[in-house]
Amino acid sequence: MQELQILAVDPGREKCGLAVVHREQGPVYQTVIETNKLTATVTFLAQMHMLTTVVIGDGTTSRSAQQALKSVRMAGKALTVIPVGEYRSTDEARKRYWQAHPPAGWKRLLPTTMLVPPVPVDDYVAVILAERYFGKR
Repeated sequence: MQELQILAVDPGREKCGLAVVHREQGPVYQTVIETNKLTATVTFLAQMHMLTTVVIGDGTTSRSAQQALKSVRMAGKALTVIPVGEYRSTDEARKRYWQAHPPAGWKRLLPTTMLVPPVPVDDYVAVILAERYFGKR
C-alpha cells in the first residue's frame, strides 16, 4: 500500500535534492542540501512529517545514499527505501524550474531549453521522482 506522503531524494556527490510530497496535494517541502547532511536531514524530516517511506533516484551515488539511509529509524523501524528511475529527470526539472520562475528581461526571448537555471534543480528532481513513484507520469 502506498503512503499518502513520502520523502524523495535525488542523491549526488556534493548535493542532494529533497522533497516531502503528498500524493494528492503535491510538494509540501523541497530543498537542496549538502550530501554530508543527508542522514541528519532525512531523520529530521521523517520525524517532523511522520514519514516511513523514502524514494531515491537510482543514478549517481544512489547505492551509498541508500546505505547511509539504512541507519535512519522511525519508531524503532528502518525507513522503507525504494529506488526510482531517474532517466531524464534533470531535463524535466529544468523545465519545471522555468515554469515556476519565468525568465525576465532579455532572457524571456530565449527558449528555456537554452537557459541554465541560476540555482541547482535537484529539489525539483526529487519532486519528479516522487511523482513517478505515485504513478503520475
